[in-house]
Amino acid sequence: MKVFSLGTSQPCPSLKSLSKKVGSMLCRGSSTSKYKRLDAKLEKKMVEAKRGSSGYQNFKSINSIILKFPQFREGLKNIGSVFEQYDEDSNGTIDREELKKCLQKLQLHLTEEEVEDLFHSCDIDGSEGIQFNEFIVLLCLIYLLKEPSSNHTTSRLGSPQLEATFDTIIEVFMFLDKNGNGKLNKKDMVKALNETSPWEKSPSHITKSRFKEMDWDKNGKVSFREFLFAFINWVGIDMDEDMPLDRNLKK
Repeated sequence: MKVFSLGTSQPCPSLKSLSKKVGSMLCRGSSTSKYKRLDAKLEKKMVEAKRGSSGYQNFKSINSIILKFPQFREGLKNIGSVFEQYDEDSNGTIDREELKKCLQKLQLHLTEEEVEDLFHSCDIDGSEGIQFNEFIVLLCLIYLLKEPSSNHTTSRLGSPQLEATFDTIIEVFMFLDKNGNGKLNKKDMVKALNETSPWEKSPSHITKSRFKEMDWDKNGKVSFREFLFAFINWVGIDMDEDMPLDRNLKK
């Protein structure tokens, strides 16, 4: 059986260059507190999700995750119609005002501070605009952070299909988070990549490459936000592809 390696042994060039940009941005004092504030909230949510799962896992190995990549891709591509709708000037990015209109339309009520934290944390190239992949991450973070409505018939994002995709991505993170502390470390990655069977082990250089792609600030730990950017890159989302409309989200 083929050993899962999450692509080639070499980091994807686009993700590698992006990691360098993010690493330099994380060193700037003005944004550090916002990253830490948001990542702390995400870490707490992931710990709660892990505890709430009662040890049940849909994924038993990395190979079971890779088999769902086409499903992830189709689910996330539906966001393209929403992105195009709120990119009013069609410049390929959503600025702050466009983002606020989008959140209002989706009935996602966030404070000004929360919007700013999300904007800065997802605008990873510092362009002052949210690009498509960044928008996917932003919506997933909002979904994780937003408290469920007391009315169980009302979904948080208005699209059960998209929410199901996000739920599955969260399950992937929980599978990799072996110690359940809401963040990943290299030991977690090694254990997850080699969990298929004791005689099928991924080469150490592949494991290190995959972890390095996620650990942008080089602190030996990977937040859910960092994981999301890397995972979307691994799945392969191309905004130039024909994007099917998610009519629930576009209402």
